[in-house]
Amino acid sequence: MGVIDTIETERLLLRPFVRGDLDALTVLHGEESFWWYPLRDGMSPAMTRAFLSRVMDDGRSADRPAFHAVVERSSGALIGWAGLSVPDFLPEVLPAIEVGWRLGTAHRGRGYATEAAADALRWGFDVLGLDEVISIFEPENTPSGRVMDRLGFGAGFATVHPAKGVPLVVRTLTADDWRAGLPTPPRGLTR
Repeated sequence: MGVIDTIETERLLLRPFVRGDLDALTVLHGEESFWWYPLRDGMSPAMTRAFLSRVMDDGRSADRPAFHAVVERSSGALIGWAGLSVPDFLPEVLPAIEVGWRLGTAHRGRGYATEAAADALRWGFDVLGLDEVISIFEPENTPSGRVMDRLGFGAGFATVHPAKGVPLVVRTLTADDWRAGLPTPPRGLTR
């Protein structure tokens, strides 16, 4: 897969995480809404340190993609993260690569999630050579579902988080559909 690349979008810089991100990331992760799905609470500083270490380790791995730190170019502020990862928490979909995103409350509703995820997908399909990427969300998280719609993900299938017991939807986007610029035809929820 390769080591994580830096990606510049019109308004964002997606870059590898660094240890210096810990303080800003701790503030973001402490927001209850940042981790509402699936934790229903913010992350503690210790959990955030562990998250940062894991993402930085994944970013140095030749065989695992990692989330990018999302920096607002106009302010230089770390506003969240987005990118590709292996969804180890959901073994039924493995092997798979997932695109995901999380932004601080003050930076939602501006199209940043779609912008960041679109370029993470471009990186995955065009640089890493992926054939397919999934995205996973809780059905009540309608903003994430709308981002997936804008990105062209198909309807997907329903399942349940194995550890938390909450409903999930797994949606798929193929490289061919991405390149064609057409949404995957809806198939309806199954399972």
